[in-house]
Amino acid sequence: MVYALKVFKKTSPNSKVTVYLGKRDYIDNITKIESVDGVALIDPEYLKGRKLFGQIVCSFRYGREEDEVMGLEFQKDLLMASGEIRASQKSDLTKMQERLIKKLGSNAFPFIFELPKNAPPSVTLQPGTEAQGKPCGVEYFLRVFVGESMDDRAHKRSSVSMGIRVIQFAPSQGQQGRQPCTVVRRDFVLSPGDLEMEINLDKQLYHHGEPIAVNVVIQNRSNKTVKKLRAQVLQCIDVCLFEHGSYKTPVVTLDTSEGCPIPPGGTLHRTYTMTPRLGAAVADRHGVALGGRLRDEDTELASTTLMANPDDRDGFGIIVTYLIRVKLFLGALAGELVGELPIIMMHPKPNPKKLPRMDSVAFETFGSNSVDDAGQDMDRLKLDDVDE
Repeated sequence: MVYALKVFKKTSPNSKVTVYLGKRDYIDNITKIESVDGVALIDPEYLKGRKLFGQIVCSFRYGREEDEVMGLEFQKDLLMASGEIRASQKSDLTKMQERLIKKLGSNAFPFIFELPKNAPPSVTLQPGTEAQGKPCGVEYFLRVFVGESMDDRAHKRSSVSMGIRVIQFAPSQGQQGRQPCTVVRRDFVLSPGDLEMEINLDKQLYHHGEPIAVNVVIQNRSNKTVKKLRAQVLQCIDVCLFEHGSYKTPVVTLDTSEGCPIPPGGTLHRTYTMTPRLGAAVADRHGVALGGRLRDEDTELASTTLMANPDDRDGFGIIVTYLIRVKLFLGALAGELVGELPIIMMHPKPNPKKLPRMDSVAFETFGSNSVDDAGQDMDRLKLDDVDE
């Protein structure tokens, strides 16, 4: 059987610089992010004493592009890694780099960039139906260009920009976390007794598309009546740049009167199953956090953001968490009783597979001026250095 090494390829508009990447998703293991390695092919006559440079830029858009007036910009671009790409770097190569250099020849230069461990994961906030321009969120792209120094403002025709993603996966199966449980009670003024609700889950960590079984136990020791129950999975978004940039969005809601009304002295023990996914209910809802997009690939709800140190949250741009909320409705005068439990929702970590012997190389080529991969006006790009 013939195996092909899949490589992502993009060429500058003047066809002088070509970049090859073995993948576009790089895993954040909390303590370290996978290295961004690839190969750059350069026309030696085009260099003429100049140098080849590479950069990884994190672009954080926190406002609508159509609201940018009078020089006001709602976008911050951070330089996460940079360096010169030289032929002398042909040591400690990956298998992908070795195969590409063997195929492309002596004008192919390998490169490797290390992202800082506190780099935020790729997240996109779903825009409104009438929104224009790029959506809010955190995006990454690799930029390779020719210049005299790293500070040169390279022309777009000799630059290559390719979008990449920083993603997090769920911990191993042996680290599912404790079994969450909470008990909430409510007393009533001038009324004897109380209303008690216990909420518990089978586990704390769930994978995207996995059903969540919510166990609810209600004991009504008051003289009030529980009319109905609402269970929700809420996506909590915290835009760290703003002091009041936090909000919650329901991604799945279950309203039920099953087992209700619960009269004074009554009890209820039920299990409600909900499956949060990017379905019709939230597909067009403004502000829902999605995993970073690449080209026209399908995306999912954003995963829970994991941090090694919660004190470093200001550097994460957008933090996504999830919680289960159960609300009991007691009528217009009696009010409500609400209980919440935090959960972790992420993709499972893919099983590592040994790379088979590759007999050929299959390229996925992107257009030189494709919006998804370039997406940045190199003449307007302003970069701030990020210390690793």
